Amino acid sequence: MGVWSERLASRLKPWHAASFWCGFLSDAVGTDLMRRLAGGFHWSFHSTTRVFALLLMLAHAMWATPVLLRHKERAMLVFHRGSIVVWAVWLVPFGTGMVLGILRAR
Repeated sequence: MGVWSERLASRLKPWHAASFWCGFLSDAVGTDLMRRLAGGFHWSFHSTTRVFALLLMLAHAMWATPVLLRHKERAMLVFHRGSIVVWAVWLVPFGTGMVLGILRAR
């Protein structure tokens, strides 16, 4: 929600940054719940990309915060270019998790 609304607005706004933080926290909690359901953490392509995506989401939210606090107009206008990369990286573990879940259900 945050990434696409920011992209459509073509300007970083405070509620976008808040949604980045909420997205990161929600994803981190969801990842931990899935880790518990799986019986622990097991390294795989999916878990490696999940850790990378979470770290990237954290960096993204941490980057958005000072951009807004410092009122850097140019940075607020071009921030969405990096956001779409973060979203695309996030799709990899999202997609592999979905596929793995479907395959395990068979």
